[in-house]
Amino acid sequence: MRYFLLDKVTEMVPGEQARGLKAITLTEPILHDHFPDYPILPGAMIIEGLAQLAGLLLEVTFNKSDDKIVRAILVQVDKMKFYRPSGPGELLTYEAKIESLLEDAARVGVTAKNGDDLRASGKINFQMAAINTDNIKKQRMDIYRIWTKEMTNCPPLR
Repeated sequence: MRYFLLDKVTEMVPGEQARGLKAITLTEPILHDHFPDYPILPGAMIIEGLAQLAGLLLEVTFNKSDDKIVRAILVQVDKMKFYRPSGPGELLTYEAKIESLLEDAARVGVTAKNGDDLRASGKINFQMAAINTDNIKKQRMDIYRIWTKEMTNCPPLR
C-alpha cells in the first residue's frame, strides 16, 4: 500500500465489527494541495481508510487458519455520503460493521465520525481472493502489527 489512512485499530470483533482512528495532520502531503488555504482530507482518502479497516476485519474473519489465506479487495463503494469536511487537528473514528458474508465476498457498513459528529457513512463491497504471495503477506503482517499493537485482545493475524 502506498497510503496508510488508518493510524490505529482500537477494537476488533471477528465476524462483526471493528473500530479505528485516523488523526489528520498538516504533515500529510495531500493537504497541501487540497485545498490551498483551506486544507481538508479528500473523501476518497476517507473511503480508503474505512476500506483498510474493513479489509482487516474481513481478513481476520475469513482467515481462521493458514490453509487458504484470502485478501479483501475493494470492488464497490455504495451509497457513500459525506456530511462535513474533515481537516487538520481532527481525529476521525472509523467504524466497520459486517452486513453480509458470502463464501468469497462481503458487504461492510462504514462510518467516520469526529467525536459525535458524523462525517461520512456508506457501504463497501469486497471480493475475497486467494492472493498468498510472500510480499503481500509480509506487507500485511507489518502494517497489521502496527495498527493493532496496543490491542490487548487482538485476534490472530494472518
